[in-house]
Amino acid sequence: MNPVFLPEGPALVVEGRLRVLVVADLHFGAEAEFARRGVHIPSNSAGRMERVRSCVEAADPDLLLLLGDVKHSIPFTNRQELRELPAILAALRRLAELRVAPGNHDAGLERFLADDELLPKDGAVIDGTGYLHGHTAPAASLEGRLLVVGHHHPVVHLHDDVGCALRAQPAYLLAEIDGACFACGASTAPTRALFVPAFFELAGGLDVTTIRASRMSPLSRCIREEGAEVFLSDGTYIDSLEGLKRTAGESPAR
Repeated sequence: MNPVFLPEGPALVVEGRLRVLVVADLHFGAEAEFARRGVHIPSNSAGRMERVRSCVEAADPDLLLLLGDVKHSIPFTNRQELRELPAILAALRRLAELRVAPGNHDAGLERFLADDELLPKDGAVIDGTGYLHGHTAPAASLEGRLLVVGHHHPVVHLHDDVGCALRAQPAYLLAEIDGACFACGASTAPTRALFVPAFFELAGGLDVTTIRASRMSPLSRCIREEGAEVFLSDGTYIDSLEGLKRTAGESPAR
């Protein structure tokens, strides 16, 4: 499997027998939640949809897989989501066959989806690759595979020649996952996880050097930092995770 990185997303194409376009953490409806907290910005759902459309046109996928947190509000569905989601999902279906790996923000999303569009919370295998949002423990069937994971919103902080930090950039983290993350832990093949950056333009995120320590999910707690690698949203290799932690003055965890 050779992934193709689409920086205009950020999004990812996983190609085997099928071309699967992966988009993580869209967070439609977030603007209404911001307003509840006193930050008033207009909905950018239309602009976000245009970026998805551009990714679909560039990828020409067999399947569009939304990797969780399609909506934002928890535990309920807010008015913006009720108003916008039916049309958004209908438009996505017209672009490509649709599947959704539900995230921790997606309570109630099933009302807008067909039964065959919703994947199990603990992940599913499609064309040999495992997909899950990443907030739950992975299913046993995902062990020994490449897992494509959202939820963590990974970013990397780059530094200029004098050591000043530049704006955080969306990033991919590719790391081996300890077998203890699985109930059986019986696979002889290594399990690797590719942590995918958020598509939502205001998502913020976790620096890749802190994901394991954050204990944000069962998978993050099982990251083996030795050998882990970091890439920008266009696929540019940045450094090993250990190298980035050394630059930051930290000791990599084993």
